Amino acid sequence: MEIHQIPSLRSPVMVIAFSGWNDAAEAATGALSHLLGSWTDPSFDVVPELIADVDPEEFYDFQVNRPMIYVDESSVRNLTWPGTQIYALRTPTLDHDFIVVRGVEPSMKWKTFTSDLLDLAEDLEIDLVITLGSMLADTPHTRPITVSGSGAHPDIAQRLGVEISKYEGPTGILGVIQVACVQRDIDAVSLWAAVPHYASNSPSPKASLALVNALEDFLRISIPQGALPEESTAWEVEVTEMAKEDSDVAEYVKALEESKDASELPDVTGESIARELERFLRRQSGN
Repeated sequence: MEIHQIPSLRSPVMVIAFSGWNDAAEAATGALSHLLGSWTDPSFDVVPELIADVDPEEFYDFQVNRPMIYVDESSVRNLTWPGTQIYALRTPTLDHDFIVVRGVEPSMKWKTFTSDLLDLAEDLEIDLVITLGSMLADTPHTRPITVSGSGAHPDIAQRLGVEISKYEGPTGILGVIQVACVQRDIDAVSLWAAVPHYASNSPSPKASLALVNALEDFLRISIPQGALPEESTAWEVEVTEMAKEDSDVAEYVKALEESKDASELPDVTGESIARELERFLRRQSGN
């Protein structure tokens, strides 16, 4: 890892997402991209600062994640290598700043990769790590995207008010980071969005928006929404039109909607309304 600077930050929270296995419909990396670019209004005066990046030669199999060629404005060919970048995001309107880790899931040496990342986290005095992921699920695109939050350890889950992670099975780099955080006494929480599996071929701004909202709710902050709500609506309309072209898919979506509506308990709906109201009030107070 090449560290460019160690900035002075206020109670920074590290937020992490990787493309690949952990990133169905690019929802998690899309949420981080939005976080990095959401304070573009000059009144916020928030500019992401690249503070470190990871040497791709050590951690990536280039036959799995190939470098990309692009031609610049001078018609010169250049290469973009798969990797991981780490940004500082100073947000003076909030009680804390962010460290944003965004990249491609590494192909090898996960223990070393995780150790290097958390060494930096300790240097930056990170007390809380939030990982973002998205997974394929049997859920309709016409209903709110469900985001589940869980803690890496029962004590953390209880203290931070999230569920205890009971997942067993294959994991990605996010799972490795979560366990390593517990071993270093760093609080770690995971937020996962459920993406309709029949609509996973293209980026889902609706799932990214759901993760951004979940991050807001967990930290009790307000993040500028930008064009994400409009892009979310356009995505839903596009998927609906796609489903109409195939009667089998249309029937399947209808069945998912009926199942979702039948299982939706009144108190859960009430909780959703309360979260929306809290979000609205935070934005009003922020303005």
